[in-house]
Amino acid sequence: MIKPNLDSEYRSTMADSIMSKAATMEIPINSNGDTRTAEEDSLEQDLQQVMVSGPNLNETSIVSGGYGGAAEGIIPTSSIKGPSMHHSNSHPTMMSEEATRGIAVEKFDSVKKWSINTYKCTKQMFSERFGRGTRTVDLELEAQIDVLRETKQKYEHILRLAQALSGHFYNMVQTQQALGDTFADLSQKSPELQDEFGYNAETQRLLCKNGETLLGAINFFVSSINTLVNKTMEDTLMTIKLYENARLEYDAYRTDLEELSAGPRDAATMMRIEVAQQEYQIHKDKYERLRSDVTIKLKFLEENKVKVMHKQLLLFHNAISAYFAGNQQQLEQTLRQFSVKLKPPGSDKPSWLEEQ
Repeated sequence: MIKPNLDSEYRSTMADSIMSKAATMEIPINSNGDTRTAEEDSLEQDLQQVMVSGPNLNETSIVSGGYGGAAEGIIPTSSIKGPSMHHSNSHPTMMSEEATRGIAVEKFDSVKKWSINTYKCTKQMFSERFGRGTRTVDLELEAQIDVLRETKQKYEHILRLAQALSGHFYNMVQTQQALGDTFADLSQKSPELQDEFGYNAETQRLLCKNGETLLGAINFFVSSINTLVNKTMEDTLMTIKLYENARLEYDAYRTDLEELSAGPRDAATMMRIEVAQQEYQIHKDKYERLRSDVTIKLKFLEENKVKVMHKQLLLFHNAISAYFAGNQQQLEQTLRQFSVKLKPPGSDKPSWLEEQ
């Protein structure tokens, strides 16, 4: 329960007594015309005492209980800092709201730019497909790109055939090894055919050994072709895709600038033309940069392809010729010449830890 302070009642009572005293007293006039008397001076002093002894508005108290309550029930309002507490709590909240609003605006602008760019590129693509739009063409570069795509398809075909040859030859080597083991076992169990089984067992073992050497050369050939096709050529084709996308964007913004330039030249249109000119220049620089990158990569790819294929085709020819000629020394020398390391038998099988 909130009640006024005792000082306010004292102030009210004292003011009423002074006002009644002032109403009943007489105000004589001195000979010199001064109307101030001792009673008036006393009244003025009492009023000043009331103003001085009155309660301070900044120190208004909230009293709980009756007038005779304990001092603990009096809570000075000057100790309550309402506005300052609210300001300190709201400042971090305002900062976080501004940060969230900034992120949202940034995302909205990003989506807006992506949508406009996608719309213009899609419009340009359909215009080119239906013959209503024009496209920028570099005839020499386009011819080189077509040759690369055709070459990649042919090399992929070579890769598939070489992998098939490696698989079939591996199965043949495994069959020769099993056949040699069987001949050797029968030579021990068949005394009347011991020599015949022994000759065949030795021949199969020799063929198996040479076959493993040739298999190492074929696998090296397959690995090199795979790297050339699926890494080197693929990297160049990825750059070509970026170049083609940049070409489409460049033509889209070029067409947009041409359409704006052909229209009326009022103030709003001139501002749009200036913005379109800036965007056109940005995409033009990007297109020219990627065109230069594609030209350089095509040049290095051609040089690398000739170097790699010269080595691999020579290896493949020498290894196949030495194997079918039965020249074991020439076959081993060929592998040493091209630094081909053979894997030990059974190295392709997973270990017992990997099988777990």
